[in-house]
Amino acid sequence: MSGQSFAWRAYTGRMSFAQLGLSAALVRVAADQGFETPTPIQEAAIPVILDGHDVLGLAQTGSGKTAAFALPVLQHLLNERPRAPKRLRVLVLVPTRELAMQVGDVMRELSQGLSGAIKVVTAFGGVSINPQMMSLRGGADIVVATPGRLLDLVDHNALRLSDVGALVLDEADRLLDMGFTEELTDILEMLPAQRQSLFFSATFPEDVQALAHALLTDPVLIELASEPEHAPDITQRSIKVDAAKRAQLLRHLIKAEGWSRALVFAATKYGTELVAHKLHRAGIKAGSLHGDLSQGARRDVLEAFKAGELQVLVATDVAARGIHIADLPVVVNFDLPRSAADHVHRIGRTGRAGASGLAVSFVTPDMENHFRLIEKRQGQRVAREQLEGFAPEGLGASTGDDATLQDERPLDDAQAPRGLDPNGGIKGKRKSKKDKLREAAAALQAKDGA
Repeated sequence: MSGQSFAWRAYTGRMSFAQLGLSAALVRVAADQGFETPTPIQEAAIPVILDGHDVLGLAQTGSGKTAAFALPVLQHLLNERPRAPKRLRVLVLVPTRELAMQVGDVMRELSQGLSGAIKVVTAFGGVSINPQMMSLRGGADIVVATPGRLLDLVDHNALRLSDVGALVLDEADRLLDMGFTEELTDILEMLPAQRQSLFFSATFPEDVQALAHALLTDPVLIELASEPEHAPDITQRSIKVDAAKRAQLLRHLIKAEGWSRALVFAATKYGTELVAHKLHRAGIKAGSLHGDLSQGARRDVLEAFKAGELQVLVATDVAARGIHIADLPVVVNFDLPRSAADHVHRIGRTGRAGASGLAVSFVTPDMENHFRLIEKRQGQRVAREQLEGFAPEGLGASTGDDATLQDERPLDDAQAPRGLDPNGGIKGKRKSKKDKLREAAAALQAKDGA
């Protein structure tokens, strides 16, 4: 990043949790929860966070980011004198309800058995605010929340942010990409200036760079996302298909290739339901997951998929963000992702924990150039396949491997650079962090209104 210097933390692969500086009690609780050997992001981040530094951590989904920040912030809380009533000391902001629940569960499980009775509260929209307000009675040590619901709770005087000592943005790229900039601005205005800030992200687009420039103080950069020795074993396939034949092709692949489970991505809520309905009519147990479902319905369909009661889950990007499904063999892009970053997040659902995975993309003639941009952004060419009976016909059917890649350009407005000059302003009149953040928010709002 230009305009800001970073320290660097390397991964050695030779450290234990005890050697990283965690207390014996926390090491024991971590082991009880299955954390026995630090992952690369955990080994690199934990000592830095324990030393009080700000951190910008770049690591793939499934790399162990949650424990990388959860363990050291819990250690900080253990080192503090217990307070009554409890005052919010750790705030974790996440983009989706599912990720809030997941991170909250990890925090809660790791805090069990520790002295001081650390209280963790999870808060997200889409459900009644009253139970969450009740859970905050008497205070909380840690709150894991989506930005909108956090502001609702503040407006209801259910909590204050003035005592926060550590701010964590998990999946910072998605927080910004999903339009939370205005909420983030409001939240950051309420936080104390003296705090530790920890940003974790799988990608490093311009808006994350702008936010890091504006809010992190002398951060340590931990970048593990592109290390080949830790890259997941994911085989990518792309199949040229007529748009009207995609559902038929999906049914054919599920049956012909014997997929035990598959996560299928569709672009819209209606699309998820339509594809799931067509699969169900063909005798394949399928369910849909999207933002219009109630929290209970979302939980039920996800649990059914994890338990093997559903063979296929058809989901939108927003609904599937933060979902972790063990031993998921196949991911299918029924509709192509909007950007290369979304492509990385989608296919990262498979090939976890050392297992191999398969990612299949359906490429219709009108989306060929779009997929080539995704290929170019990810630095990988995926050979096109054509299956008899499903190949596109007529105009655009001939586009394929022999075509020349287009010059790289933004996929759409959301992919265009939108950061700030990191140094900003005239020499001697450096902009404040709040000014930089306000300008970043204004730039995004101007882009959205264009």
